[in-house]
Amino acid sequence: MEPLDVFSVRDLRTRSGDLLKDAEAGQLAIITKHGRPAILAVPFDQRLLQQGVHRALALALFEQRRVTLAQAARLAGLSLDAFMDLLAPLGLAAVDYPAAELTEELDAAL
Repeated sequence: MEPLDVFSVRDLRTRSGDLLKDAEAGQLAIITKHGRPAILAVPFDQRLLQQGVHRALALALFEQRRVTLAQAARLAGLSLDAFMDLLAPLGLAAVDYPAAELTEELDAAL
């Protein structure tokens, strides 16, 4: 998982193109003022229009594996079941185990 891009208010004068390029690529970014987070930049895309800011943010953070399934559901203001129902039509897996690890988990459960 790569860290979020961080831009200072001062950086915006010289690196606004980088911020825009990141947004077009679907990346979240943090803008700081005096070294403290001030703004979370969320890409303005179809997902944001369809899902709203809370759900779009939760989906982006979950998709990038920055939050757990439960944390994303809470951020989206949904129950865990409702959030998982939201993932399927978007082609996002609720659980992303490597095949070997999934086999080990299933064997341990049986």
